[in-house]
Amino acid sequence: MRNKVLLTLLLVVTSTVALAQEISLSGTVKDSLGVGVDMANVIAINAATQGLESYGITNHAGLFKLKLKTGEQYTVKVSYLGFKPESFTFTAGQNDAIKDIVLQEQAAQLDEVDVTYEMPVSVKGDTIVYDTDAFVSGTEKKLKDVLENLPGIEINDDGQIEVEGKTVSKVMVEGKDFFDGDSKLAVENIPANALSKVEVLRNFNEVSQMKGLTNDDDNVALNIKLKEGKKNFWFGELTAGYGPDDRYLAHPKLFYYSPKYSINIITDLNNIGEVPFTRNDYRNFTGGFRNLNSRGGSSISTGADGLGLSSAQNNRANDIDTKFAAANFSYAPMEGLDLSGFGIYSYTGTILKSEGVTSYIASNDVESTTSNTDQTIHLGLAKLSAKYQPNDSFQLDYDALLKQSDDTEEVNVLSISSITDEIAEVKKQKPLSVNQNLNIYYTLSDKNIFAVEAQYLYQDEDPFYEAIRNEFAFVDIFPVDENQELYNINQAKQVVTNKVDAKVDYYRVLGSKSNINLTLGTTQSNQNFNSNIFQILDNEDVLNMNGNDFGNDVAFHVSDVYAGLHYKVISGIFTFNPGVTLHQFNVKNEQLGSVVKDNLTSLLPDVYINAQLKKSENLRFNYQVTRSFTDVSNFAQGYVLNNYNSLYSGNRDLESALNHNVSLNFFSFNMFNFTNIFANVAYTKRIDALKSGVNIVGINRVSS
Repeated sequence: MRNKVLLTLLLVVTSTVALAQEISLSGTVKDSLGVGVDMANVIAINAATQGLESYGITNHAGLFKLKLKTGEQYTVKVSYLGFKPESFTFTAGQNDAIKDIVLQEQAAQLDEVDVTYEMPVSVKGDTIVYDTDAFVSGTEKKLKDVLENLPGIEINDDGQIEVEGKTVSKVMVEGKDFFDGDSKLAVENIPANALSKVEVLRNFNEVSQMKGLTNDDDNVALNIKLKEGKKNFWFGELTAGYGPDDRYLAHPKLFYYSPKYSINIITDLNNIGEVPFTRNDYRNFTGGFRNLNSRGGSSISTGADGLGLSSAQNNRANDIDTKFAAANFSYAPMEGLDLSGFGIYSYTGTILKSEGVTSYIASNDVESTTSNTDQTIHLGLAKLSAKYQPNDSFQLDYDALLKQSDDTEEVNVLSISSITDEIAEVKKQKPLSVNQNLNIYYTLSDKNIFAVEAQYLYQDEDPFYEAIRNEFAFVDIFPVDENQELYNINQAKQVVTNKVDAKVDYYRVLGSKSNINLTLGTTQSNQNFNSNIFQILDNEDVLNMNGNDFGNDVAFHVSDVYAGLHYKVISGIFTFNPGVTLHQFNVKNEQLGSVVKDNLTSLLPDVYINAQLKKSENLRFNYQVTRSFTDVSNFAQGYVLNNYNSLYSGNRDLESALNHNVSLNFFSFNMFNFTNIFANVAYTKRIDALKSGVNIVGINRVSS
């Protein structure tokens, strides 16, 4: 049993520093009933220059504050969707001033052109619209530079967009997907001078029928609106350079948007250390796919390649050579049908040199290593999507994502401990994965909605490892031929995964603020793990390591059939969404001529409670019990080489782990003074969690 407590508190405050000869104009914006208007725009236009000189956004109580230059005359305009705009003339004196404004409701909606001019930031329901011209100075180059100027939007260290502390899950341009599954490509490549507006879509759901039925609090999307001259028109940029030591860079980019189709082409060639698409980007690129059973309570791992390729940190390498090309398209051949997709290719050649010292407490040994690494990485992704929506009651989505890489790494290691050894390592792999998704959403009536979702994953991993050294670490374990000039030890592995997730959801709408959700679903995961270790002799003959300890042939299957019931109700500021899911698990692994089975039934509850204290302030509580299953590699009992001095052995009798997850998080975002507060407390209790044991002999270790 293992308990884990995590406490995170983040406070971000951005303020404006008052310049000399400035005063503050503050006040309250209220409606006709005397209630403060939240997120109304207050702007000050210099009467002499007619330029926008200061702006403010009211907080939940309607308070605003403007910084104005002493002695200047301004036209102050106040506006909010659904209200008649108000304006007045103000001359900034020597002292701070206070002015309250009352807005009157209007029957007709403001014209969009007027809204754009009047309001740098406008709010309509869950959508926030930024007029980017009000926030830029003209020096911005990319979308990233513009977004960093917008209140409430940040770019994190991984290059992903965050809005009010939440990671953006989708970026669109003119409503069309831009490399679905990753926002980094958008922020680094869309030119700033093409932007007109940035729309933040909070509580985002791609399916209109599902809006409000599920908890979409953390789903945020961004839609980029282009300037009029950038529609039905090709635009782009070309950056190129050549310098000393044969250093070069080239960044040609081309974009086209029209109501019917769009094309985006991005390329990048350089050897100056700029990596446009890293292996971590590739690994994390979901293509927009999601976990179908995220609330059901089961987690079935399929693992990932275990080569442990070296990676440059902060581009610190002797040499990095990159080539990158990506294309994205969307096409609407007929009304109700949208086709889209993308292709990405990335090449990175890296030369690394590193030095390290490792102290082994158990054996009191110290190992000093000097490593020289030559790495070649080819990454490829392709996605095709189709959306068919002939009417508001029916929607069909299909997605297919292909990912493949071709990786080679050669490492020369000088190891100095109780002995001195030179090791040459070679790592190779060509992993392939294909993920397909089919969703159907059907509204039978206002009270009855059905959703059918299915996902299929095929994954083929083939990591190969070779180590050539003077001294072999595990001669007492492996039946190697010791009468050789060098030890040439090789390991071939293959892991093939077939996983199917499918579920049917029925939503019974009880009213505008409540619904019942019934779920029937299944997950079927099949994995085959094969490995063998062999020695290549000095005369090029192959010595196979025979015996159960030196090879693996494992078939691993997990079956999960489940039924769930959830109830959602909104009462005042509270949203309650409790539920329970009944699972029947059947697990078996077949190896060494026998089968080990594990069948169990689990009733897994979950509770979600949201207290919406203000429009941009809430307190959320989550409790969920989950049952997790590890992947096939941990069941394989034969030895597996991790590297030249690390050996691993699995356990076929492993069982699933039960996790109790509790979290409480507070979020507050204040446009008035641009203050963000995020606080999170998380507690996890794991029952029957996996535990690893390590036996260290000198600088060598055997894990299990």
